[in-house]
Amino acid sequence: MTENILTARGLVKRYGRVTALDQADFDLRQNEILAVIGDNGAGKSTLIKAISGAVRPDEGEIRLNGEVVHFSSPMAARDAGIETVYQNLALSPALSIADNMFLGREIRRPGPLGSVFRMLDRPRMEKIARDKLTELGLMTIQNINQAVETLSGGQRQGVAVARAAAFGSKVVIMDEPTAALGVKESRKVLELILDVKRRGLPIVLISHNMPHVFEVADRIHIHRLGRRLAVINPKDYTMSDAVAFMTGAKEAPREAVAA
Repeated sequence: MTENILTARGLVKRYGRVTALDQADFDLRQNEILAVIGDNGAGKSTLIKAISGAVRPDEGEIRLNGEVVHFSSPMAARDAGIETVYQNLALSPALSIADNMFLGREIRRPGPLGSVFRMLDRPRMEKIARDKLTELGLMTIQNINQAVETLSGGQRQGVAVARAAAFGSKVVIMDEPTAALGVKESRKVLELILDVKRRGLPIVLISHNMPHVFEVADRIHIHRLGRRLAVINPKDYTMSDAVAFMTGAKEAPREAVAA
């Protein structure tokens, strides 16, 4: 049995009279791509926000590497090694690729220049950014100092993924990474996701795109009515099965519910 790196048990999150999470459970194993799917309003976004520090659950516990964690903010989750690539990418269009890679964690110059005058160590930041992009096969980007607004949608997604892969020491969460992309750019992002996995990082992939989910996921977490309904192996079920479980048209198999 593969050890879980990130688990959640009995998560509850209420917004007034609406219960977004209702005793939700979650398990991410070492070095896997776990897809999270669910109908609109199923609570999957709230689940992801809870494990990435964007919302604080009212009840339940989250464990990272077996240790109970309480994330007060996304920054706290980042500091613990959980990086999230949001659907809107959270990139600053007017800033350069290198600046975006280090947004919020800039490297300062050594000595008084950094500590007193707060000067940034730009050459070092640019070198690390270039190395990370090369590592993920993204050097179609020629100039590390070009503004992000000059990049294509796929290249922007690549920068966001490279940033997450560069700094996510334990887990990378990707929220709808191919939603706004064409066929060719989506293909590149799927390859990037597989590259990140090959580097030993487990990935949580939230997606509505069933062909993409079935292509790259090792397991699929199906979320319904605020809780985990089942976890299925994409090799054992069809896309139609997954949609039927997700919408309630078909009952989830007992062995998958226990997973």
